[in-house]
Amino acid sequence: MKVLVWNEYFHEKNDEKVKQVYPAGIHQAIADFLSKEPDMEVKTATLEDPECGLTPEVLAETDVLLWWGHMAHDKVPDEIAARVRDEVQKGMGFIALHSAHMSKPFRYLMGTSCTLTWRENGDSERVWVVAPSSPIAQGIDRFFTLPHEEAYGEHFDIPEPDRLVFIGHFDGGEVFRSGCCYHRGMGRVFYFQPGHETYPTYYIPEVQTVLKNAVRWAAPICRLSALDCPQVKPILPVHSEE
Repeated sequence: MKVLVWNEYFHEKNDEKVKQVYPAGIHQAIADFLSKEPDMEVKTATLEDPECGLTPEVLAETDVLLWWGHMAHDKVPDEIAARVRDEVQKGMGFIALHSAHMSKPFRYLMGTSCTLTWRENGDSERVWVVAPSSPIAQGIDRFFTLPHEEAYGEHFDIPEPDRLVFIGHFDGGEVFRSGCCYHRGMGRVFYFQPGHETYPTYYIPEVQTVLKNAVRWAAPICRLSALDCPQVKPILPVHSEE
């Protein structure tokens, strides 16, 4: 599988605390553990690359795109976000991470505001598996615990998931739909909530297992070359009324 990890790459260059946690960037931390999988060929792209690193040629060759963003959602041009949406509808897998719930591609795919409540108090989060038969949950026990995470809470303004895989519970009392699966056109979409930039979430083994599983789940089954609406001839004789 050809996997692309996209990150806006702002926090790590401008916030010393984040830089200490992810010195090479969140995208590289994710790419490092995915690259160890023999069935994955992993590349990275950032906002500062030409066309955000998301040219038509790159996307056409990408089986699964992972997206991390927070500060610069508005910096992604509308036409590039639409390009990502179209590739998902043609069959590319898309995994939205943490604050990417507000990214343009994810909102285009969901068709809703994707807003939620949040609080950064260093809460501990317990992530519960609610769909143990899901391929994304394989290798995970009934739950796993994150020592610290940004607390997200309901109402999360998203369409009803095709399948809810994880629910998060935070110290402060919030619960949140932390792992949501969707089908859009020929493509598969997974939203995964953990991954705040100031915490070493992407080094936690269970989080890495979830993302490896999610990449395999989201990989294309069918990939269209174009989104078109062709006029076709009947396959059987048609007897029209005179």
